[in-house]
This record gives sequence, structure tokens and C-alpha cells, in this order.
Amino acid sequence: MPEIIAHRGASRVCLENTLSAFQRALDLGADAVELDVHCTRDGTVMVHHDAVVRGTPGDPALSGRPIAGLTSTELMAFRLVDGSAVPTLAGVAQLLGTHATLYCELKGADTAAPATAVLQRHAGPCAVHSFDHRLVATAARSAPDIPRGVLEVSRHIDPASSLRSVGGRDLWQLVEYLDEALVRDVHAVGGRVIAWTVNAADVIERLAAWQVDGLCTDDVALARQVLGR
Repeated sequence: MPEIIAHRGASRVCLENTLSAFQRALDLGADAVELDVHCTRDGTVMVHHDAVVRGTPGDPALSGRPIAGLTSTELMAFRLVDGSAVPTLAGVAQLLGTHATLYCELKGADTAAPATAVLQRHAGPCAVHSFDHRLVATAARSAPDIPRGVLEVSRHIDPASSLRSVGGRDLWQLVEYLDEALVRDVHAVGGRVIAWTVNAADVIERLAAWQVDGLCTDDVALARQVLGR
């Protein structure tokens, strides 16, 4: 049975990458959540998709400044469109506890070591992944005990090659380029396949039949219904 992974939390019903989205994902019965991280200028790991916060700063002079150019105090004064603050990775980890796996996408430059340091203090299951495979390699050196994955848009001839290059476990494959042969090839080398982003019932059924290991979805309730959970 595939793992149901809430893409940026329950992003269909709450603002993505917020504490309310992650709590709602737990309430809906997600097995895991996926989130994005950047680091502030003083090294705090923050959960947000874009490099520039989509919100209102406490100080108007900070508008448009990237997360990497802000201190944690400056960033926490921002308010998102739902009125909440940008959460820290540590705060999300505390919320999830041991209730769900935390899949952390390393978005910003130089996030690998600070993010894995937070995750090493986390009591629950976790893993990291990235489009920038260099960050995954850095994570392998800084925290070899934390499972790693690589994000792929392209369909490689040898789909497990990227995993081997970083000692990875999870191949996060764009669903449009995922087929049964890819799943079979990755499983043959002991890897796992996570499909993203999966929001249609017929696709969920097909991927489950192919024995995909994880479904990253915006619609946890639909995935649970289709899978008979």
C-alpha cells in the first residue's frame, strides 16, 4: 500500500507550508508530510516554498528581501495571507512528533547541514530530498543516518543512477514520466519510488497497481478514499 504524503501539508484546504496545513494533514490521516526549507541569515531553518516570502513584513523596508537575507526575528514578523507566521522546521517537527514521516525538501542553498541538524534532534521518522543533488550529497556527509532522495523531472534511461550517485533511497519522480518499468528498476536496486504530484483517482489506482511506494498529493482525503483506507 503506498504511503500517502501530504504535499506541503493539506494544501487543498489550508495555506501550504503552514502549521495549520500540517495539522490538517494529520487530521485527514496522512502517513507523511512534504515541506520546503530555506535558511535565514542567522541560520534558522524555515519552512516556505519560495526564496522570497509571500507575505507582509513587519517592516515594509524588508519587502522583497529573500529569506537568506533576513534574520529569523525579521522573518518571524512576516504575516502570511492567512495571518500566520512562517514556521520553523523545528516547530513542524515538534507538531508531527512520531505521528507522520517528515519529508524535507532542501530548497535554499546551504540548507543541507542546518536542516539535517534539526532533523537529527527530531524523534519521528524523516528524510531529505532535493532537485539540487549536490545538497543531497552534502546531507549524506553531514547526516548519513537520515534517508535521502532525489527529485527528478526527466525520465532517465537508468532511473536508479541518480540514487546511486548520492547513496539515496527515494526517487521522487514527476508522475507524468513515471511508468511500471521505472518502478521495477528502482525496486531492483533496493530503492523506493515516490510519485509527485498525484491528484486524480485513476492515476492513484494505476500507481498503486505498479507498487509505487509513496504518493505525494494535494488531496489526502481522495487518496485515502481511492486506496480504501
